[in-house]
Amino acid sequence: MLSLPNLLTLARLALAPFIFWAITAGRHRLALVLFVTAAFTDTLDGVLARRFGQTTAAGAYLDPIADKVLLSGVYISLAAAGSIPWFLVLIVLGRDLLLLASSGIALLFTAYRQFRPTIWGKASTFLQIACAVAWMTQNAVNSSALHAIAQAFVWPTAALTIWSGLHYSWRGIRLLRVH
Repeated sequence: MLSLPNLLTLARLALAPFIFWAITAGRHRLALVLFVTAAFTDTLDGVLARRFGQTTAAGAYLDPIADKVLLSGVYISLAAAGSIPWFLVLIVLGRDLLLLASSGIALLFTAYRQFRPTIWGKASTFLQIACAVAWMTQNAVNSSALHAIAQAFVWPTAALTIWSGLHYSWRGIRLLRVH
């Protein structure tokens, strides 16, 4: 449990409340720096775990939880600060809740235990991160060009998140039929 990759994941979880506070307190540059630091720990923990053979069951569960806590909290904080629309937060959180509930059902009723992300899930997460970074950067710099870029991310992020949720649902239904 106390491997370096797991400690980096725990550090990301520990940074999350400070990022949320910075966003809602209007400390946008600090929020962006902390978020980039958290993103760096996410990249580094995966690289170290694979490179030095320190992948653990705890890390396999903890890493996606830390990612979801961080990204969900950032979206809630950005909406609370008035940066992004609440409907986007509901779509992002709704998809994550759908995945969590579906995984729970699969765990209860099947022997299936490997819930690998799909290309659509990865693309959706990438776009969600890009959208959050665009808004956080716009808030830190406050430029009309960055505002336009950040706004341009909202609908594609919503659409791809919905598509990803539908794809995971379709995949889950197929899985249940097989098992």
